Amino acid sequence: MIQHPVRGKIPFQLYPFQEETLVDFKDHRYNVILKSRQTGISTLTAGFSLWKMLFNDDFNCLVIATKQEVAKNLVTKVRVMNYYLPSWLKLTTVEDNKLSLRYSNGSQIKATSAASDAGRSEALSLLVFDEAAFIDKIEDIWISAQSTLSTGGNAIILSTPNGVGNFFHKTWVGSEDGTNGFNNIRLHWSVHPERDQNWRDEQEVLLGPKGAAQECDCDFVSSGDSVIDPQILQFYKETYVQEPLEKGGFDGNLWKWQFPDYTKTYIVVADVARGDSSDYSAAHVIDVEASEQVAEYRGKLDTKDFGNFLVSLSTEYNNALLVIENANIGWATIQQVIDRNYGNLYYMNKDLKYVDIEHQHSNRYRSQDKSMVAGFSTTSRTRPLIISKLEEYVREKSIIIRSVRTIDELFTFIWMNGRAEAMRGYNDDLTMSLAISLWVRDTALRLRQEGIDLTKKSIDGISSYTYSGVYGSNNDDENPWQMKVGDEIEDLSKWL
Repeated sequence: MIQHPVRGKIPFQLYPFQEETLVDFKDHRYNVILKSRQTGISTLTAGFSLWKMLFNDDFNCLVIATKQEVAKNLVTKVRVMNYYLPSWLKLTTVEDNKLSLRYSNGSQIKATSAASDAGRSEALSLLVFDEAAFIDKIEDIWISAQSTLSTGGNAIILSTPNGVGNFFHKTWVGSEDGTNGFNNIRLHWSVHPERDQNWRDEQEVLLGPKGAAQECDCDFVSSGDSVIDPQILQFYKETYVQEPLEKGGFDGNLWKWQFPDYTKTYIVVADVARGDSSDYSAAHVIDVEASEQVAEYRGKLDTKDFGNFLVSLSTEYNNALLVIENANIGWATIQQVIDRNYGNLYYMNKDLKYVDIEHQHSNRYRSQDKSMVAGFSTTSRTRPLIISKLEEYVREKSIIIRSVRTIDELFTFIWMNGRAEAMRGYNDDLTMSLAISLWVRDTALRLRQEGIDLTKKSIDGISSYTYSGVYGSNNDDENPWQMKVGDEIEDLSKWL
């Protein structure tokens, strides 16, 4: 007997898809289940656990979920099934409470909330992750549990999807690739014989398109809280991502898709690693006019070497405007660039008010101005703006991104408590440097271009005035850009 949420206590009559899943549980050590909501898989897992406990001595099952209350639900299912067993099948219980059930034969099932050391001291026969895609720090739990499963224990990892790039998604992908030893079980809403398209349509009304895709369709791409729409990122991956023409640098981490073109203008934007082992220094080279990623670096260099590397890279790409994020350790890299006398380092006004943030400067000749600060400052005011600019560019497909490393980071760049940041255990170094590059492209470089355009218009006016003959005749053999300045003739075309 089981406890049905609507029908109450009923016999557990298995649907065909549940029977097939149960066979997979028996035949495979490790199973990962991508499931639609309300398919009865948690109940099936509970029944499988109870069966193993009844017919095996010292069978130790541990259920881990996001919260203790969630994990307790599966144990409760086991306790209900145990209560309604026929007397000839029942075993003597020596412990029976909301969080555990233990038999006299030494077999037991326990529930616990997610913690990095969960299961470390257990000799586990079966580890169950319930709603695994939503468990925080699940990678640490899995690693700590490996030593206890290595003696022959089994694992069942089940969940609805919650975006891509997390542990559950990676485990699923690895099972499809055959690289991690997991058997994969996909349970789309349509496998349930009591559901039809009308039910699915009703779910979309109740949950919305995104919620229904997550809860019903087993859709990784449409689920989750990604800052960038995963479907757009998938388009980028299929359309723009390419293998680099060259993987250079001393560590092979400088990827190039285009070599420098002297007719183009580039910008180099860098994010400096904090220095811990999980962080990377990252840089993008962007073709300003085409709005295209032409080179990228992600590696681990110390601050001085990274500064030298950026000077070399920026010089190679036509003395590109070099923008370095200046928070914390970024100053050490900036100082190295200054010591190398690089002539096109980005400065911004540190005294700007919120409404004037876009009026940033990249004029190196103002570096002695006390209101100017070298590098880009990511603050509580600028951070939302650069992330918004990144989302806008990618959503409108206005930036061409070639690197799979960048796209993979964007997949795991999510909203967490109202703040856009990398999913726990992942990095956003490439993401943030790309966001800064797009912001600078649309602000400082746009303002500088407006100044250049204004100068050209002024010169065009002078040339038109010269062409009219004010400063002399203008025959076909004469240069219309010449202007008399005092006793000298100045050629204005050289200023263009």
